[in-house]
Amino acid sequence: MTLSEPSRTLSWRVASNLFVSFRYAWAGVSYAYQTQRNFRIHVAVGTLAIALSIVLHLSRVEVAIIGLTIGAVLTMELLNTALESVVDLTVRQTYHELAKIAKDCAAGAVLISAFAAVLVAGSLLIPPLLVAVRSTLEF
Repeated sequence: MTLSEPSRTLSWRVASNLFVSFRYAWAGVSYAYQTQRNFRIHVAVGTLAIALSIVLHLSRVEVAIIGLTIGAVLTMELLNTALESVVDLTVRQTYHELAKIAKDCAAGAVLISAFAAVLVAGSLLIPPLLVAVRSTLEF
């Protein structure tokens, strides 16, 4: 180990302040956005859901609920990416049944959170969307 490589016992000192911690966190989000297709899809769908909730004049609480579910899905995507990276590092990208189980379970967690988000957003967005469509068609 060299002086430029902090030991595990000193790893808590890597981020010298809160700003540096946020910069590292943003680097993780940026990495996921640049490299993970599904993360980009979830960002796009989430942005669309928030925009639609604003256009349809949903209440602040309803927008917050949709935002929280989107945040949960994006968080699960980030954790899935982190877990996949650690598993790949550990098994050196060779096949191992336990690595497959870990990756499949993490992907399943993303899938369940995405289904829940669709259910929540759909239940909040579809009724006012139908009202808006009906009122537009009546003209």
